[in-house]
Amino acid sequence: MRTTISIEDELLQRAKIEAARASLSLSQFVENALREVLEGRDRLSDRERPSLPTVRGRLRPGIDYQRFAELSELSEKQTR
Repeated sequence: MRTTISIEDELLQRAKIEAARASLSLSQFVENALREVLEGRDRLSDRERPSLPTVRGRLRPGIDYQRFAELSELSEKQTR
């Protein structure tokens, strides 16, 4: 099908250069680019969102969680 669209001059120039590099006509290049974008969106919407587990935590007694130094020290002790 034949249609007319407006494309920013700089973008059109870049598309022409890329089409030439790929040995494609401008029409083929634009068609391929549109197909890639639309198929990519289809793949994204088909994907399930991962389920992230959540747990209810408790504050540890004797630690002031407002003080970063204590948290940092606690973290270092647990990784050793």
